[in-house]
Amino acid sequence: MADRTPPLGIEELRALVASGEIDTVVLAFPDMQGRLQGKRFAARFFLDDVLEHGTEGCNYLLAVDAEMNTVEGYAMSSWDRGYGDFAMHPDLSTLRRVPWNEGTAMLIADLAWNDSSPVVAAPRQILRRQLDRLAELGYTANVGTELEFIVFKDTYEQAWDAGYKALTPANQYNIDYSVLGTGRIEPLLRRIRNEMAAAGLVVESAKGECNPGQHEIVFRYDDALVTCDQHAIYKTGAKEIASQEGVSLTFMAKYNEAEGNSCHIHLSLADADGTNAMAGDGPGGMSSVMRHFLAGQLAALREFSLLYAPNINSYKRFRPGSFAPTAAAWGYDNRTCALRVVGHGRSMRFENRLPGGDVNPHLAVAGLVAAGLHGIEQKLELPDECTGNAYTGEYAHVPTTLREAAELWENSAIAKAAFGDEVVAHYSNMARVELDAFDSAVTDWELRRSFERM
Repeated sequence: MADRTPPLGIEELRALVASGEIDTVVLAFPDMQGRLQGKRFAARFFLDDVLEHGTEGCNYLLAVDAEMNTVEGYAMSSWDRGYGDFAMHPDLSTLRRVPWNEGTAMLIADLAWNDSSPVVAAPRQILRRQLDRLAELGYTANVGTELEFIVFKDTYEQAWDAGYKALTPANQYNIDYSVLGTGRIEPLLRRIRNEMAAAGLVVESAKGECNPGQHEIVFRYDDALVTCDQHAIYKTGAKEIASQEGVSLTFMAKYNEAEGNSCHIHLSLADADGTNAMAGDGPGGMSSVMRHFLAGQLAALREFSLLYAPNINSYKRFRPGSFAPTAAAWGYDNRTCALRVVGHGRSMRFENRLPGGDVNPHLAVAGLVAAGLHGIEQKLELPDECTGNAYTGEYAHVPTTLREAAELWENSAIAKAAFGDEVVAHYSNMARVELDAFDSAVTDWELRRSFERM
């Protein structure tokens, strides 16, 4: 496991501020879309005031769409409720330097109401609650996320002005595992790797992927909350570094008709002694705990798809033969399945292959833990593994649209039992907002198909 010591201690921060080396502190939290929202503080003001008392932010930050429009339907925040504040409390265990922004440190915040009660629909709080439930059984979750992105030679401003069309990818052909292909943009990849390491993330590797310009940088697994926080920091930082280098990159699930950006999530359980609780003497080297936990994943997979694939675009990935799953099936080292069991002994774990690069990691991992707890609590039996091509097998199908996923989530007894009615309603509304916006939009596809010919 990675060292649990915070990347930057508070006394070290005080010394760096006193010397003038740090002059800015960012306090941010992951929003519904997984983006970091918050404030940049003068470092001395942060130490003198914000460190002890926290700060405030408008509660609409958990009740807007992707374009930051105020929308209807959220119980916690509305015009009728006056769009008040919630409190942002720094989590000192997340304090770190931000090497890609000169003189800057950063912390992640937890959100609370004025009476100090937690904001239960906040993604970080949702994950904390599920990890607390897991801890009651004596387990902790270790998680790794594998996040893909596509790099373009255009700046973000140029991409905006071009309507995100006819952009120039950093590579012109499939460079999956190609050392030559990654070498074409190694200065960018190297800078991202090294500066993430300097921010306290443990880098494993970088590799090319299939879609032109597509790459992946992987970080070492860690405690579930640590991994999700670091995922959000990395995603923001990679975009900032790309912008500084005069290029752009996207994590959207499906940029074009070629391979999409995935975010496979690996999860294992550790007991109180730190031993992998998923390894055992059962079939395939799995413990009974893992078999129940994995059975819970299958039982909740369709109903929790909204947590793994939260956007309209997310569902464009799920096509046969695409390495993105269509079947609610599991198998040993089988990439045609939604759930892939890998490793053995201390490395025994499973991989959920549904999420794309647009996933909110806190929500997705909360879903994985809640599904596993359902399997353990109900002692669900694991069905037979898929040993062939899951794309052509007789399995329940992964939802094909956000509308289908939202209906499954909204009516899910498993979701309501695990997360509560408030959380289920909050994220049901998030899906409705996206669907309403999409249903009202006239797309390029419609114009090309209908302008002259209809």
